[in-house]
Amino acid sequence: MRGRPKAGILDPQGEAVEGSLRKLGFPVHGIRVGRLIDLEVETDDPAEARAQVERMCAELLTNPLIESAEIEFP
Repeated sequence: MRGRPKAGILDPQGEAVEGSLRKLGFPVHGIRVGRLIDLEVETDDPAEARAQVERMCAELLTNPLIESAEIEFP
């Protein structure tokens, strides 16, 4: 699961990284800093795994008011 601040939500960490990269001469903009959470779900059913991870995100791992979550499976 990857989580990052939604568009329009302040991201002070992203702003700091962007400012530092610009000072180093990199022409960047719109940097958003997020999190990556790797986890294993004990099921062989991909639909069940996705449902469990979506529930984890909704109940604990993300704040849906300010973060977006991206779920990927190998």
